[in-house]
Amino acid sequence: MAYHTLRQEYMLMPPVTRAYTTVCLLTSIAVQLDVVSPFQLYFNPLLITQKFEIWRLLTPFFFFGTFSFNFLFNMIFTYRYCRMLEEGSFRGRTADFVYMFIFGCITTVICAWFVNLLFLGHSLTTMFVYIWARRNPYVRMNFFGLLPFRAPYLPWVLVAFSVLLGNSVLVDILGIAIGHLYFFLEDVFPNQPGGRKLLATPRILYAQISRSLRYFSKKKNIFK
Repeated sequence: MAYHTLRQEYMLMPPVTRAYTTVCLLTSIAVQLDVVSPFQLYFNPLLITQKFEIWRLLTPFFFFGTFSFNFLFNMIFTYRYCRMLEEGSFRGRTADFVYMFIFGCITTVICAWFVNLLFLGHSLTTMFVYIWARRNPYVRMNFFGLLPFRAPYLPWVLVAFSVLLGNSVLVDILGIAIGHLYFFLEDVFPNQPGGRKLLATPRILYAQISRSLRYFSKKKNIFK
């Protein structure tokens, strides 16, 4: 009974959130079991360009560390804000959501090329948080039940929390900067006099996502 309930809840997750969080969880399990090493996953421009280890353009976004409080905290935030975006402002717009993912990953990789960042998933999560927060400016929140604030301040609360934990805030600041860039190009600039939409999702991506969703929908119906 518990298995069926868990499976049902898992299948109710929106597709992109389900896929991304599953890959992140499986990656951490693989590292925990010594199937792969973090040294095979981290972002290294020299190994990418000189040894053609192209997978390092993607794997840094999937590893949030081995099982620990920090891993749990990051996974909860990734799942929560990725899902709220996909079910909120991107509801019925899966291709646009995937395009936001692609924009975030490419921009993060370009920035990471010039700074010393090994794993990039935390920056991507911060980008999700920033975009969600800017699109929900009147939502009231509190941090561990102690500090009340409105949603737009959430990314900065997380920066302060990182400082308190003694962590580097570079990944948080990078995520905020990339989130702000996306928010400006997608939500602000098109509504300015003379502005236009610069992040139009390619038609080929719409077609591919539509085919994929139909395929997985049929598979899901078969195994019901």
